[in-house]
Amino acid sequence: MIEVVDGQRKLSECKRIVVKIGSSLLTANGQGLDLDAISHWAKQIADLHNAGHEIILVSSGAVAEGMVRMKLASRPTDLPSLQACAAIGQMGLIHTWSSVLENHSIRTAQVLLTHDDLADRRRYLNSCDALQNLIDWRVIPVINENDTVSTDEIRFGDNDTLAAMVAGQVHADLLIILTDQQGMFDSDPRHNPDAKLLSTVRAMDDVLFEMAGGGGVLGRGGMVTKVRAARLAAKSGCPTLIASGESDNVLSRVMAGEMLGTLFTTDKDRMTAHQQWL
Repeated sequence: MIEVVDGQRKLSECKRIVVKIGSSLLTANGQGLDLDAISHWAKQIADLHNAGHEIILVSSGAVAEGMVRMKLASRPTDLPSLQACAAIGQMGLIHTWSSVLENHSIRTAQVLLTHDDLADRRRYLNSCDALQNLIDWRVIPVINENDTVSTDEIRFGDNDTLAAMVAGQVHADLLIILTDQQGMFDSDPRHNPDAKLLSTVRAMDDVLFEMAGGGGVLGRGGMVTKVRAARLAAKSGCPTLIASGESDNVLSRVMAGEMLGTLFTTDKDRMTAHQQWL
């Protein structure tokens, strides 16, 4: 668990880190995957990996890539088309991550999860064991929702929620959610030019929902979903950092102790896999 002393984050002490990167940071304005951007992320992830951190990557971008491959001008609104888009785009997404991380001599593994996987005790514990083996082998899991078999009723709804559940599942020391926003503000900065960035908040503070705004076009998440994700991770004893992926070398900087984004703290101890499932 992160120690917070006089506002200083001891992030460098975190060993196991779940990093979630949203669609807007991985695509070229929605026009397919941005290889330069993903290569840049791979370099930062490789630096942390080589420094001894255990990285679990939750990556969006499959639907956006599928839209480009199918030459769709707008995101489909019906579930079957979204599922087909995700299936097509996932091929490019995982291939790209595998290629760019292989350039740093890092092996990757594709892991696709559904709500059902984490709601069923046997499947939950089996996936825990598989992820632990990958981590032990120094392989970086690249995780996404298995959209092709999910339904409206059982979807995570966004990869922020998925990342929070994975953070609890693997007993992560920290969840980092990278977005196109600087962090959590005391009011919506799109409507209030005097809104102030909050550096540290308590994840279970209900007032946070009053401060959050809506989501974007490409992804399914907004600040509201990120607050919910931080609260979910906090319940399993994992703090969350929400920071802007548009800041240069953001992962390296926050892990060096620079105060970027908003840290959502928790007072809870981490739970075992059995406690998580219960």
